[in-house]
Amino acid sequence: MENKAHALAAGMFVLLVSALLVVMAMWLSRDVTNTTAYEMTTADGVNGLQVQAAVRYKGVAVGKVTAISFDPAQRRNVLVKVAVSPQAPITASTFATLAFQGVTGLSYIQLDDNGSSAEPPTPGPDGVPRIPLRPNALGQISDQAGVLIGKVDQAVERLNQLLAPQNQAALTQAIADIGAAAASTRQLAQTADETLRTQLGPARTDLPALVRQAGATLKSIEGAATGARGTLTALDQLVGDARQGMAKLSGAGGVIERVDEGASTVTQTTLPRIQNLTEDASRTIRRLDRIANTLGENPQALLYGSGAVAPGPGEPGFVAPTAAAGAH
Repeated sequence: MENKAHALAAGMFVLLVSALLVVMAMWLSRDVTNTTAYEMTTADGVNGLQVQAAVRYKGVAVGKVTAISFDPAQRRNVLVKVAVSPQAPITASTFATLAFQGVTGLSYIQLDDNGSSAEPPTPGPDGVPRIPLRPNALGQISDQAGVLIGKVDQAVERLNQLLAPQNQAALTQAIADIGAAAASTRQLAQTADETLRTQLGPARTDLPALVRQAGATLKSIEGAATGARGTLTALDQLVGDARQGMAKLSGAGGVIERVDEGASTVTQTTLPRIQNLTEDASRTIRRLDRIANTLGENPQALLYGSGAVAPGPGEPGFVAPTAAAGAH
């Protein structure tokens, strides 16, 4: 009878503790935060994004993702619904991007604002304010890489055209014409000097022939200069195209800078968090191992605690109570 009473008390205790744990879990998981609903739509993929994923404004957690579905207005777009704290300064100029949590493959919503507007976001078709979801850094790299490769191909093609055999021959001829024009100018100067000394005497005046020769030389110089100017214009256009491509690749806000920001976020934020989480999990596993060993050696510790338990009837060391002790 006494053993049955102990078993009944132990069962009631287990049921009571289980009920308390269920109530505590429901109480802890309840959502009492006052939030504001927003929508985001995008034609790009949302790989790694899940319901309950974090929503951060400039790195500060302000909400979570509540639903992911297809946009009824545009079936090819993905519609993401989020719940954001009203303290977050969401305006019409606020935009969102999809950021990745290190090497886990999971994503979260990153909100930012360029400060160009203080008005609230524009409502969508169903009346919920919408925030534009822009492509992430990897998507922008892919798009800009295609454009940059196209421009590099154009620049290489123009360079090949500029360095074609006929253009090289024309450039060589222009340089030769410039040299010939310089030689002609030098000869003209010498001829003019000789004419001034010998031919412009009292009896000889050959100045018109000298003027005609100078005019022919100047026309030759002008033709050579025109050819050289055309060649220099083509070279300047080629250099300008190459400079624009390099600016988009390595300038402020370019592809290289965005990749560097993403790598810095992974190194400074994500990897330390993963290391802390691994250490916490290791400590928890060691504690569970100690508990399992204790219960394996003394199963009664689950009901009576970790202290020593008095031996029962039939066990070594059991002492039956005396009649005086029972009467007392």
